[in-house]
Amino acid sequence: MAAKPTVLVAGATGYLGRFLAQSFHDHGYRVRALVRDRRRADALVADEIFEGQATRPDTLPGAMDDVTWVVSSLGITRQRDGLSYDEVDYGANLNLLHLAEAVGTVERFGYVSVFRGPELRNATRLVAAKERFVEALRGSALQSVVVRPTGFFSDMEEFLDMARRGRVYVFGDGSTRLNPIHGADLASEIVAAMERGTGELPIGGPEVLSMRRIAELAFLAAGRRERIAGVPDWMRRFALAVLPRVTPLHVYGPAQFFLAASALDMVAPAYGERHLADHFQSVAARG
Repeated sequence: MAAKPTVLVAGATGYLGRFLAQSFHDHGYRVRALVRDRRRADALVADEIFEGQATRPDTLPGAMDDVTWVVSSLGITRQRDGLSYDEVDYGANLNLLHLAEAVGTVERFGYVSVFRGPELRNATRLVAAKERFVEALRGSALQSVVVRPTGFFSDMEEFLDMARRGRVYVFGDGSTRLNPIHGADLASEIVAAMERGTGELPIGGPEVLSMRRIAELAFLAAGRRERIAGVPDWMRRFALAVLPRVTPLHVYGPAQFFLAASALDMVAPAYGERHLADHFQSVAARG
């Protein structure tokens, strides 16, 4: 049997990146993890650790030697180092793409964007940067795989945090629906999509939940009495308009994405087997 290709996982120390490294390794691939800081890679399952910063191409020579596939979940989740979405979600991934094109061994490049990204790009700086990179990737000679998850279980933990504080806020009557997916389930499907060479994969978890139902599950896990408050939609629209004018990017950027996505049903084809209620219970048990 031919040896499976070497896969470079970028963003390997993030929530999804760790699951990606584990899943590719479990499927028999040789995994090279690209990390900014080797000290954060102690529990990472990978055959090789390459320390480099995708925002700085001068740190990347050798990162893709003998690599056949690249998979990137690289992006800003919490803005703590002063970098912008354009510098990371677009620019850093573009640096990786240019290197992949130059080395000559890379055949396929996978990228994790956002479900309904084309609709959200004009409303959020985060999605605009991601979609700019999607366009660059599709214009490349490399075979591209664009994965569009509805949301991660880790994102839903904000509901659990609110429940622990005693009140969960939802927009309107909380009827907006989504089917978030666990990182392990998503990573497994990304491996399969890379193997197929799928052009685009919209993906969600196995159950569709309303925002109100997610709040109810959070209270159950927290062991608190339900107190769910509806926020009028005009307040959401007002916040979207005002926050960029009165707060810095590291504050309004994540809020902008949440506020814009909260008005849409984020329901994609269902994959995986893990359920949000079990995830909430597990997180709550850890304290």
